[in-house]
Amino acid sequence: MEFKELKLIGVFEITLKPYTDKRGFFMRTYDTELFEIHGISMKWVQENHSRSEKKGIIRGLHFQTEPFAETKLVRCIRGSIFDVAVDIRRNSPTFGKWVGLELSEENKKMLFIPRGFAHGFCTLTEISEVVYRVDNFYFPEHEKGIIWNDADLAIVWPVENPILSEKDKKNMTLEEFKREIG
Repeated sequence: MEFKELKLIGVFEITLKPYTDKRGFFMRTYDTELFEIHGISMKWVQENHSRSEKKGIIRGLHFQTEPFAETKLVRCIRGSIFDVAVDIRRNSPTFGKWVGLELSEENKKMLFIPRGFAHGFCTLTEISEVVYRVDNFYFPEHEKGIIWNDADLAIVWPVENPILSEKDKKNMTLEEFKREIG
């Protein structure tokens, strides 16, 4: 595994290294010791699998409020996605900044997103499957979202008219979120 910290402190691009032969490949997708070398010590409590069946779907930008905020380790196991993390840590010098990374079954990259970030992705292929680990359990009453096309964030999505869930169409703006947290 190769770890690269991105421009937002605590967010890592992790490239997996498969061992290939004529049968296919084998690769380690998680190694506690390697993560700890990079200052990441996690206890994962849940793993989720998402399947999207159209290109141009945006899921997010989702997060859970304290005390149920989540760290995520995101990997695309089929197809391709544009994965985004937005810093929503109140006192962070990069509050409101974002990073985006293509994750695909071909490039075998993962995105490590610590607590205090909103997360979302856009499907780049007709079928996309995403698996992600989280370090906290899901609590619907603590789930929130920031609208995908918030002008203050200015995320450069690879789609202009995405397919959205009814819930994601109603997500708040970053400004509304700032007022909510004081």
